[in-house]
Amino acid sequence: MMKEGIDTLILEDFEKGLDPRHPEMSKIPAPIIGYGEISTIFEIKSASMTGFAFKRMPIFQTIEEMNQYEHLYREYNRLISNDIGIHVPESETVRIVPDKGNMVVYIVQKKLPPQSICNRVISVIDDTSIIRLVNLILREMKKVWVFNSSGGEKTIGFDGQISNWAIKGYEGPEPPRIDEKTELYYIDTSTPLMSHNGVEGLNPDLFLRSAPSFLVWLIKWLFLEDVMTRYYDFHLVAVDLIANFYKEQRPDIIPSLIEAVNDFFEGETSQLHVPPINEKEVRSYYREDALIWNLYLNLRRFDRFIHTRILRKPYTYILPGTIKR
Repeated sequence: MMKEGIDTLILEDFEKGLDPRHPEMSKIPAPIIGYGEISTIFEIKSASMTGFAFKRMPIFQTIEEMNQYEHLYREYNRLISNDIGIHVPESETVRIVPDKGNMVVYIVQKKLPPQSICNRVISVIDDTSIIRLVNLILREMKKVWVFNSSGGEKTIGFDGQISNWAIKGYEGPEPPRIDEKTELYYIDTSTPLMSHNGVEGLNPDLFLRSAPSFLVWLIKWLFLEDVMTRYYDFHLVAVDLIANFYKEQRPDIIPSLIEAVNDFFEGETSQLHVPPINEKEVRSYYREDALIWNLYLNLRRFDRFIHTRILRKPYTYILPGTIKR
């Protein structure tokens, strides 16, 4: 957690003046610095907020829900950093309770240099370095599944996609050197998947509130179990990591990455008995994943249209922009 406190009054003013459709045009401007499949990451242009990145989660209807989420978030971060040994940037949560509408939790994280995020890094390093980087990520993820296999009460779910990693200490502009001394940050802990004695601690309904209410049942039926459980499976998380390279416009390197992953599973991770992956599986996985998230985003945009254009009501969620695939 961060030592410096966040000015809650500024965040309250920001929330009151937020334009969710155009955050950069809000009363206190908030330029977008990154998109996830569900959330948007932005800066807040205020002197006291310099050096921080924000993720806004307006998904809570009761104080109890906020308490449960914040407790789970802190415990997840503690386990990952202290018990498992993965570096995460300093962060904290700040809650805002507006006069009306859902309650909001802001996840505030130390802002890292944009060029250090690994989906940008792979555009400036050679193929050999990309393979080294993926091997470093696999070693970090191995720590999670060694922890999960230890027989403890808690099991961690983990999203290891390339954009969730950053190179520690890299500020550019020259390409970073990727070697055994390179250290990584894991930067996306806002979906703290963690089970206790087999019972999932994160309430998935929270993240479905941004979908049209009349279609939540369909999303649950078609996709929810698959999306929630895949992040507990090292094989599938590795498939997801490699499939990201379609999204990052590097399908040409996927065969080499598959070979590297399978060598890693057979060698360094042999005690975990992770089955190998193949190119057909990666390609099929990516197509299904792209279908799920495109459908989900389009449904959210449709819901925003109904709220703002037909019902003339505010729409509180910040939606990702166009995601190139």
